[in-house]
Amino acid sequence: MAVAFTREEDYESQAADLPDRPVSPHPNLVTASGLAAIEAALGEARAAYAAAQAAGGVSTDRTAMARATRDLRYWSARRGSAQLTEPALQPDMVQFGRSVEIEREDGRRQTFRIVGEDEADPALGSVSYVSPLARALLGKAVGDVAVLNGAEVEVAAVR
Repeated sequence: MAVAFTREEDYESQAADLPDRPVSPHPNLVTASGLAAIEAALGEARAAYAAAQAAGGVSTDRTAMARATRDLRYWSARRGSAQLTEPALQPDMVQFGRSVEIEREDGRRQTFRIVGEDEADPALGSVSYVSPLARALLGKAVGDVAVLNGAEVEVAAVR
């Protein structure tokens, strides 16, 4: 069916039916920068919600309202469950919030920071503490070996 033959109410009901963003079942551990990012996202969601409310009843505004409401619920839940976590005073041990440099069997070195789920961005060098990479490395010390994807890596440094 062509879009010309749909009713405006169809779009409105689709906007109201936006699914919630999934919330992880894992504890919401965050670094200080992760907590600041959640608070910034919550502020943006509040601003988007206020803007959508002010826009009124146009169908595109209803979509914006549904999106803003969904994001506001998500970021409110994430802020409410956030557990600020600082690394313990064990400087050579891989822990939440620290950066770890690994050396692969082929000599390549990579550095990752282990952070909370909402702040993880592998392209920028941060991985979630529940990722397979982080789980394999957490608790290891400099010189220890871990197995990642069937290959051994050595913990070269922890910062």
